[in-house]
Amino acid sequence: MIKILIADDQAMVRQGFGALLAAQHDLLVVGDAADGAAAVAAARELRPDVVLMDVRMPVLNGLEATRQLLDGRPDAPKVLILTTFDLDDYVYAALRAGASGFLLKDAPAADLVQAVRVVAAGEGLLAPSVTRRLIAEFASRPAANRPSPTALNALTPRETDVLRLIARGRSNQEIAADLVVAEQTVKTHIGRILAKLGLRDRAQAVVLAYETGLVVPG
Repeated sequence: MIKILIADDQAMVRQGFGALLAAQHDLLVVGDAADGAAAVAAARELRPDVVLMDVRMPVLNGLEATRQLLDGRPDAPKVLILTTFDLDDYVYAALRAGASGFLLKDAPAADLVQAVRVVAAGEGLLAPSVTRRLIAEFASRPAANRPSPTALNALTPRETDVLRLIARGRSNQEIAADLVVAEQTVKTHIGRILAKLGLRDRAQAVVLAYETGLVVPG
């Protein structure tokens, strides 16, 4: 079972998402929270696998809550950012803080269910075209402590190719087809990329690819 915590300041959203997710045989909603501080406290007590985190909440916003949950914690849950279409710098900053991806609140119900499963599996929710476009938009802006391109020197040419395709939003299956290799080989490459670069998951790999200039926005 995938354990889920829902953090959103709107009770109707928490209840609606909770009912939808609880109806799935492999998902278990273990709690909810109405603000970021409560989300951090609940996550540390309930130890969910995935936290659905609203961006704008009282007391502590979703960005700071994500930072507190993920900072230096090897057993931290995956964080899936929930937001409306009018995205702002919070979203990109949340990805840099270690969130595994984000989903628009008006996405179809099936997309939310699938997003939770994908994030729980450690793959990061980065395939939808809207995600690629928005990551590119935020990554093109100046950022403090931008990594040097030399950070990628530890990668082999094939690993660099895989990272470039990940940053383009390609799935493991699509990468395997592009490179004419087995999907398991792609998974092995991704594991090595994350280990060499000290990254939590492929969401952070995408951010690094843009920030170092390996992939150019647009």
